[in-house]
Amino acid sequence: MTTASETDVDVIIVGAGLSGVGAAHHVRKALPGGRLAVLEARERIGGTWDLFRYPGVRCDSDMQSLSYRFNQWTRSDSIVSGATIRDYIEQTAVADGTDEQIRFSHRVTRVEFDTATTTWTVTARHHDQTVVLTSRFLYLCTGYYSYEAGHTPDIPGLDDFDGPVVHPQQWPDDLDHTGKRVVVIGSGATAITLVPALTEKAEHVVMLQRSPTYVMAFPRHDDLAEKIARRIGARRSAVLTRWKNVLIDTVLYQMCQRWPRYMRSVIRKENAAQLPADFDLEKHFTPKYDPWDQRMCLAPDGDIFSVLADGTASIVTDTIERVSAHAVETRSGDTIDADIVVTATGLQMLAFGGIGIAVDGREVAPSDTLSYKGMMLSGVPNLVFTIGYTNASWTLKADLVGEHFGRMLAHMRTHGHDQFVPVRPDSVDERPLLDCEANYIVRSIDTFPRAGSRSPWQLGMSYYHDVITLRHRRVADPAMRFTGPEDRRRAGARDRADAVR
Repeated sequence: MTTASETDVDVIIVGAGLSGVGAAHHVRKALPGGRLAVLEARERIGGTWDLFRYPGVRCDSDMQSLSYRFNQWTRSDSIVSGATIRDYIEQTAVADGTDEQIRFSHRVTRVEFDTATTTWTVTARHHDQTVVLTSRFLYLCTGYYSYEAGHTPDIPGLDDFDGPVVHPQQWPDDLDHTGKRVVVIGSGATAITLVPALTEKAEHVVMLQRSPTYVMAFPRHDDLAEKIARRIGARRSAVLTRWKNVLIDTVLYQMCQRWPRYMRSVIRKENAAQLPADFDLEKHFTPKYDPWDQRMCLAPDGDIFSVLADGTASIVTDTIERVSAHAVETRSGDTIDADIVVTATGLQMLAFGGIGIAVDGREVAPSDTLSYKGMMLSGVPNLVFTIGYTNASWTLKADLVGEHFGRMLAHMRTHGHDQFVPVRPDSVDERPLLDCEANYIVRSIDTFPRAGSRSPWQLGMSYYHDVITLRHRRVADPAMRFTGPEDRRRAGARDRADAVR
């Protein structure tokens, strides 16, 4: 498809986290002997799972569905630590040989495509040097939030607090919370994770939330998977367990969408069974929104309920009036004594890692583009990106994107093409790319690509639908324009003839 004299490599992947390592596998499979470079801003493999190091860090998704389809998780542990996830990603990269293609401490700052030469020029910073590489294809695996800092709202008096104020995204290695009174501000997945973990050493932990979140218990260990593995072997069991978990997640999500009142009562009963009879469930665990309008939080073995029940942690649902030197004061007049304040107040979204994008000298604002199949941008040639599901494991979508890109490369090789570009239709209604009401998404979604009101311009949230669309349906469709050298030669000839006339 290309020669060494034309570009430095065939494909540049940006990011060596869960998506990037998976993308590298699919690229290597689709281009045997092809030249690949993975540019990673950090100094280790892992992405999110190298960045977050706060106590108890884990994923809300089970490992059976979070693992790669080509390297499935064969253990019966379902919910594992962030460090275990990072190790799994690294082990996958080493087994694949991807680790040898990664260039660490390479922060990509700008990418420019030239249509005449079908070439991406990628500029990165490596320590104090500027590095420039060229490739035919660009594969962005940057996630959708800023690695530099999380979101911290304006909290009155926070600067007056005498103790440490910590955001989970920048958790200090030397922070000792032994015997301390800790206030965790927030109610999302990070807060639900932190509170039980901090109680192991802290004197007491308070989760201070402005509004509640839906939380459901989930087993850390899949006993059924272990039983099946003893009968048919770990690898075949992993396949069945993966599909079982995907099915459970899909059914749960669909039930929440179709029968929200019923599912609200189911969740409420499940929570009540794990908490004291006098616990104010309505106030602390019953959100105003319907289940799965925002992402559901999972509590491994119900750990958040256990620490609330035994008194090592407590929960306060109120608005912060101000923070003083040694306490947090609420609008209702309560004073919560604190030695450490943790602002588990969410992520700061960032489209494509803040990388500047240009095509033929024209700057491309992601918000001016439409997302094609949730993996490409209208008007931007030879670029693929990964954004996973908000209602299921991220890797399920990442794997499908990698497979589909591989199919596109095969199609182009067969037909003599070297360039693809999604072409935006004349009329299509625009939608937010992520249809989720989580605060961190709502705050910044307007800076991201838009979705369309009809296929293939929608970012679907159904794994089963995407399996059919991305793995099995034809690659070519009216919205995708493939071209090769001969096509451009004929187009150039027509343009010259028109100029003469």
